[in-house]
Amino acid sequence: MEVSDTALRKMLGSPDLPAIIRLMRLIETQSKDTLTRFAAEYVAQHYLPITDALLPDEPRLRAAIDAVRAHMDGAPLSVVKAAVRDARAAAQSLSHAPVAQAAARAIATACAVATTPTNALGFAFYGAAAFAYHAAGTVADRAVHDDLATQELERIIAALEAVCVPEEPNPVRVDWGC
Repeated sequence: MEVSDTALRKMLGSPDLPAIIRLMRLIETQSKDTLTRFAAEYVAQHYLPITDALLPDEPRLRAAIDAVRAHMDGAPLSVVKAAVRDARAAAQSLSHAPVAQAAARAIATACAVATTPTNALGFAFYGAAAFAYHAAGTVADRAVHDDLATQELERIIAALEAVCVPEEPNPVRVDWGC
């Protein structure tokens, strides 16, 4: 796949976008368990199909999602940590394939929500890039990528809203640092 003359960004979106601010506020209302399940299921439905199509022989990304599911059913967190390390290594190895790399980064980061809840925001930035690059190709104008990224961020927000626990008694405590 061709890559544009200007370097592709690893992530799309910025902390000052209205969609990102809404996502941050929504994340702050939910528990780590809710965010963990949501992130793993979202990437399984939306980004794993991209990596499966582009990397049919890469098992580490699906294994990370499976590890999160197992953890939510009682498996130790160490299983997730090891699988996330492997998924991050898979993503790192994909510098030659920007669409697959963005999707792999989204998956690895989403699976890491189990250890660091702020990754519920991080995966959205990578996922926005994966969606935009997959939908428009890597040579599209920056404005096209940004528009597609915003559309994906809105879908992520809607998906999280659909699974939110109203008046969650144990919301995460996050310091966004931005």
